[in-house]
Amino acid sequence: MAQALPEACQGEVIIIGSLAAGYYFFADDGDKAIRTKDIDCMFSPHAKAVAAAAQVTEELLAAQWLQRQGADWSKPGTPEDQTDTLPMVRLKPPGGSDWFIELLGAPDVWVPGAPMKQFNRVTTSAGDFAICSFGFLGLAEYDPVMTQYGVRIARPEMMALANMLHHPVIGPERISGTSWKRSNKDIGRVLALAYLTVARDSQVGSDDFERWPNTMWEALQSKFPSASADLAQQAGQGVRALLASPEDLDQALTIANVGLLASLDVDRDAFAATGRRLLSEVIELLEELARG
Repeated sequence: MAQALPEACQGEVIIIGSLAAGYYFFADDGDKAIRTKDIDCMFSPHAKAVAAAAQVTEELLAAQWLQRQGADWSKPGTPEDQTDTLPMVRLKPPGGSDWFIELLGAPDVWVPGAPMKQFNRVTTSAGDFAICSFGFLGLAEYDPVMTQYGVRIARPEMMALANMLHHPVIGPERISGTSWKRSNKDIGRVLALAYLTVARDSQVGSDDFERWPNTMWEALQSKFPSASADLAQQAGQGVRALLASPEDLDQALTIANVGLLASLDVDRDAFAATGRRLLSEVIELLEELARG
């Protein structure tokens, strides 16, 4: 992925999502793997995101990458189209690969009351696209990890916190083409990240999971200073809802076992135990920190 990006833009990219987690936990373990078809590339900082996304899109299209077909809005838009109706930049490499990249933008400096989802127009010689910014994904900018390939990846605890904040309830929205609830996928990913962190701590003698509450609190104060306490108090609502619903917990585990946990095949007891540990050792401590 790094080789496909223009060298001048590599330092402005933060990889988020499954690939970031897979690299963080399994880069040195050839026996482990994750399953994913999309690579989420977030351009940071916000001020450079549109220009960097336009440059990357131009260069990849010139290298015979193609806009992902079969999805909604698979063709570029026009200058007359409203920005929020433009297709996202979702590009597949040449050669018939079944994976694709999606370009995102880091959110602007947070302002109370601002929409948490915003679109920015990306104009290219092939037509107009949009990159989306999600407010809580600004947490991915907090102390990202530099890889040997010149691009950064988001920290697991930052991706976990962003997912928790995005889903305070188990919502009805389904993942396209499936019966899976998106909130179950994303909150389940929080449990998967916690499971992988605990397992890594046990294997290498680190204490990353123990440091999650403090790191999350510091990140909230940095990115959302006037709302950090309220957000910390809200962060665990979705996890509590998932643990209280056996049906949703089972679905979250099914999704996790075909994604981040594909090499491990975690059983329900271990998954639920991870959720309870996350609640007691991270979420409740985060709430205490917010109360001062």
